[in-house]
Amino acid sequence: MCPLPLAAAAVAAPRAPLRLLGRGLTAAMSTARPLISVDYEVFGKVQGVCFRMYTEGEAKKIGVVGWVKNTSKGTVTGQVQGPEDKVSSMKSWLSKVGSPSSRIDRTNFSNEKTISKLEYSNFSIRY
Repeated sequence: MCPLPLAAAAVAAPRAPLRLLGRGLTAAMSTARPLISVDYEVFGKVQGVCFRMYTEGEAKKIGVVGWVKNTSKGTVTGQVQGPEDKVSSMKSWLSKVGSPSSRIDRTNFSNEKTISKLEYSNFSIRY
């Protein structure tokens, strides 16, 4: 199990306001500035080190939407969507930071494109 510094706060927090915040964030992002979508795959020591959990937390902190999941190849893959500056921040985090116990050897980005609206309402871990 991966310890999270704010785990107790997250469990105690009511769920409804988070859903409302997510919808508000989606609405705000879809009308503000051009939106970008990019796929990614992270190579290195990225499984068994809480990488997905930290990715989800960082994405929510930055304010992007999308998903993350482990692959059978030992990598982590996903998609990020949002305003270009926020997607760039997330790309940097995925390339250089990761979870505290991870080791990122390289990150490949593909299918980067401008989109007219967000395809996701939040950022989630897929299984």
